[in-house]
Amino acid sequence: MSTYPDDRVGEILRAFTSPTASAPELMCDRHPHDAVAFRFIDADLAGVSLTFGELADRSRRIASVLSEHGVSAGDRVATLMGKDVDLPAVILGIWRVGAVYMPLFTAFAASAVADRLDQGGVRVVVTDSDQFGKLPGDRARLVAGLSDGAAPPSGGTDLSAAAAAAPLWSEPAPAGPEVELTHMFTSGTTGKPKTVIHPLAYVAGWQAYLEIGLGVDESSVYWNAADPGWAYGLYAGVVAPMCVGVPNIVSTAKFDAETTWRILERYEVTDLAAAPTIFRGLRGAKTRAELPALRRLSSAGEPLTPDVFAWAQQQWGLEIHDHFGQTELGMPAGFAHHPHAATRVEPAAMGRSFPGWSLTALRLDEDVPAGPGEVGRLAVRIAESPFFTFTGYGQDRGHRGDRFSADGEFYLSGDLITIDSSGLIHFSSRDDDVILMAGYRIGPFDVESALGTHPAVAECAVVAAPDEMRGEIIKAYVVLSPGVEGSDVLVKELQDWVKKEYAAHAYPRQIEFVAELPKTPSGKVQRAVLRKQLAEVGGTR
Repeated sequence: MSTYPDDRVGEILRAFTSPTASAPELMCDRHPHDAVAFRFIDADLAGVSLTFGELADRSRRIASVLSEHGVSAGDRVATLMGKDVDLPAVILGIWRVGAVYMPLFTAFAASAVADRLDQGGVRVVVTDSDQFGKLPGDRARLVAGLSDGAAPPSGGTDLSAAAAAAPLWSEPAPAGPEVELTHMFTSGTTGKPKTVIHPLAYVAGWQAYLEIGLGVDESSVYWNAADPGWAYGLYAGVVAPMCVGVPNIVSTAKFDAETTWRILERYEVTDLAAAPTIFRGLRGAKTRAELPALRRLSSAGEPLTPDVFAWAQQQWGLEIHDHFGQTELGMPAGFAHHPHAATRVEPAAMGRSFPGWSLTALRLDEDVPAGPGEVGRLAVRIAESPFFTFTGYGQDRGHRGDRFSADGEFYLSGDLITIDSSGLIHFSSRDDDVILMAGYRIGPFDVESALGTHPAVAECAVVAAPDEMRGEIIKAYVVLSPGVEGSDVLVKELQDWVKKEYAAHAYPRQIEFVAELPKTPSGKVQRAVLRKQLAEVGGTR
């Protein structure tokens, strides 16, 4: 007898591993033409719906435009776009011609953009006009989002005008689970970003995540608020909803907490998925709304701290389900929303392996399972994880680096965790974030979680500072809540707070009050930047 979710995992896998599987068919062409694919909402809360029929037509014309610019199967096409109405059609058009899609953050500087274009050998870039100046002139540039009658910048081509004059692309898209779809870069905080190529089969795990992890179904008013320039926003906000046929709300304006509150209320959002940064922004906004339709909250991108979890419970009576993922993997763990996969949610925990995945902790010094509660390296059991597709970095997907165990049985995520006797996973730190103080191994997340519950703390980040006697000590960078002034008295109060809420030995011996924390464009705190700043000043406050 089949059981959910295992039978659903099998169905999704069969669809994506079929030799006839193609991205356009799975993500668009099989859905009713009049079904809504996306709802785009601007800063004034005006909404525009895009149907699958409109998406199919637009993407076919864009495919013809790309072909006219010399794009063929295997070529790289990049976007440097915000949440433009044309973005899903551009992505789908790229896949219709068999090209590989490279998303770029609009927050990147020109040098970072040029470096990635060069690394990928990109042939064509689709960009917004306000991003055009970042692009080198040595490749074709299509400009999206121009208002009627507006001329593109010199050297650019108006995408809308070109698409309006282009024929519908009629060639079949390349098929099969190993067709290359996406060329991405890891968002690590140290070293040069590494190339990750995602095949079509990789998307299967994201469809399962949307259905099982997020619990989204046809009754949902779904809003994934993440930026599509990074993996979570692209796959959980654009690709997976297209696969399932459930529309996602896309806010075309830059993030603003007040506007976010109003969208949640006006459009009666039931399912919200966002980074912890978004929830912190909502907490700090002046606007409040009852939001009776809201029923599921999900978080990803960085560990969810207990203070944000508690605020959501107090504000809405809802628990935020924290989810863990990586560009290389997709989303293998968390607290699932689907009733047939759900378990009790616990704050400051990562959850459990999602269906289709098997995660474990390996000991720090050898590739054998760690005991219950023992700090170990987060690893994927490859043979027991049918959604796992990663083979290595680089365009040939063959550079394994330090991501695999010696016997090839485990993928190593680079995170330190503990797993209790019930299988619940608790995050400790990234390998390079761990603090070694007087023989203690201290994960910054534990300290940050305690510190973040103090009402004076809006945000915080913890790193190791050098210390002659202890080797390393804990230093905290703290962004204070509005109206709070930093002082020596507050430093002592925060230190005592961590001693009481977490551990007497693991309190920050140095605390620095700052206006903001360095973050990646996706909102992850960059502890490596703080460590570098600390090293440059000799470890002093």
